[in-house]
Amino acid sequence: MSSQRSLSIEESLPLILSASGALSVFPFTIIRFLNGDWGAAILDTCIVAGFVFLGVNVYRTRNVRTTSIMLAFLCVAGVTSTVYLRGPGQIYWAYPVFIALFYLLRPREALLLTVVTILALVPPLMDTLTTIELTTILITMLVTASFSYAFATLTRLQRQKLTRLATRDPLTNAGNRRALDEKLSAVITARQRTAALASLLVIDLDHFKAVNDNYGHAAGDQILIRVTEIIKLRIRVTDSLYRIGGEEFVVLAEGQNIERASQLAEQLRTLVEVNELAPKQEVTISIGVAELRDGETSEEWLSRADDALYEAKRAGRNATSIAKIA
Repeated sequence: MSSQRSLSIEESLPLILSASGALSVFPFTIIRFLNGDWGAAILDTCIVAGFVFLGVNVYRTRNVRTTSIMLAFLCVAGVTSTVYLRGPGQIYWAYPVFIALFYLLRPREALLLTVVTILALVPPLMDTLTTIELTTILITMLVTASFSYAFATLTRLQRQKLTRLATRDPLTNAGNRRALDEKLSAVITARQRTAALASLLVIDLDHFKAVNDNYGHAAGDQILIRVTEIIKLRIRVTDSLYRIGGEEFVVLAEGQNIERASQLAEQLRTLVEVNELAPKQEVTISIGVAELRDGETSEEWLSRADDALYEAKRAGRNATSIAKIA
């Protein structure tokens, strides 16, 4: 079995926040134990243990979403409990917590949780602070939340745009080779954990150079777009489509064995054949199909599907070929 892949940026963030939280609270835990402040010390110990547990969890499982939600609630529970237990002097912890929420959660979720936390913090503050002090704290917390919300929303939109530019084919809007490589890595990791089925369909348009020569590259581009649309209409929402060359596509069919993937390939081949994509010239596709095997790398899996594609080409094109087992 291959070694575990390195952490992505999304996976690293909750791990970093977990480590920062544990290291920030730990010194106070020691001080409070030494001072005999047992209630606060036990609370801090629970918070540190929670950060360590969640950090280990995200490192082992790569479950970013669940871990991030749990981290967010741990931060909120920690700062709220500390303020109630130790008084308004602990309110300074609220500011880094609010900022962290917008890194851990979606902007609207973080904003809602921030408002709820502020409302939960008002009662202990009202008992000990003057009106001016309370107003100052509430306004500065709201300003912190507002700026964090604006920054998180802008960052999210920019990241989505950059991700689309980096992982989508500009002509067909299918995934590109980079997106395919990332998806194959994730599918193989899932296979190692759960023995999940998956199959690849490597698709190539037959004699596409002749189409470009006869009708021009603009017409060829429109045919590529139409083929993409035909494939997308047939495959399931759990399947994914990628364009990895001029006229070469890959469909990743998750949860499909070789028999069902071959049936899908034949349906796609027939659909392209019966559509009149070019005047006075038949446009067809050849397809190679390969099911993921235990211990196989993404390169080996894709290579077997590619070899099957060339078998279909050698068989006369407009055909489907299944990859050899060995």
